[in-house]
Amino acid sequence: MHDHHHDHDHDHHHAPAVGDRNERVVLLACLMTAGFMLAEVAGGILSGSLALIADAGHMLTDAAALALAWAAFRFGRRPGGPLRSFGERRFEVLAGFINALVLILLVAWIAYEAVLRLITPGTVLAGPMLVVAVLGLIVNGAVFWLLHRGDTDHVNIRGAMLHVAGDMLGSVAAILAAAIIWLTGWTAADPILSLLLSALILRAAWSLLKTSLNILMEGAPQGAEPQAVRDHLRKIDGVADVHHVHVWQITSGQVAATLHLRPTGDARAAVARVKEALRDEFRIGHSTVEIDWSGHDHGCTIRGDAHVH
Repeated sequence: MHDHHHDHDHDHHHAPAVGDRNERVVLLACLMTAGFMLAEVAGGILSGSLALIADAGHMLTDAAALALAWAAFRFGRRPGGPLRSFGERRFEVLAGFINALVLILLVAWIAYEAVLRLITPGTVLAGPMLVVAVLGLIVNGAVFWLLHRGDTDHVNIRGAMLHVAGDMLGSVAAILAAAIIWLTGWTAADPILSLLLSALILRAAWSLLKTSLNILMEGAPQGAEPQAVRDHLRKIDGVADVHHVHVWQITSGQVAATLHLRPTGDARAAVARVKEALRDEFRIGHSTVEIDWSGHDHGCTIRGDAHVH
């Protein structure tokens, strides 16, 4: 016989509070980035610098990423409805996933253009290139500082910060390339440093892609894998067995779990201890526990997030 009563956490406000501050920070960063991007495009065309043009393209994706982040926070403030009880919070994860894909495409374009420049070197005006690159570093540094004042635990804020960090590296590379060209006349420094920059951006983009994809695929966060959760909970006093364990993320920092619990005595006390362990050991803020009095061995084998009964 199964007790079909489902014990939930009492706090059913699924969407984390997202204040006006995050929204204002992201919007201001977006406007600053988009504004300077136009200046960098002009500077890149006038100087003939691939590093500047690539950085301008990166700033374009930054502006788009920040616009998505702003939209994500805007949607995220909406309460859950009859069809989406968790609200619109996953929109920010989708935006982070798109950001990562755009970064990877950008890296491919930079690499392609850099190879063409190495094969057929072009003229680069070091003076204008240096001025624009220094201004770009100042603007990107200000935007990065601004974003750092927001909630950096959010996937989308992290994605935007990765974009801007890549821009800062791009500005440093452009400054270095301009200095080398000015002092030596070696124009190959521009595409070579662009290639080195693209490798750094690719590493950051890949990390963001894996994180956001894992959330979209409802995978468990690192350290809260279903097998690890089950093994830990089975050691709790008053717990005979735990099975049908599912762990996933609604969005960054919001983890949920469902499981079947077979207690040995006081069911309410066992459920309370299980929920406390889920919160304290695995940072699972929302859990649903179904009490199972059958006493049967369910033979549940957990392979990653897959459950075979």
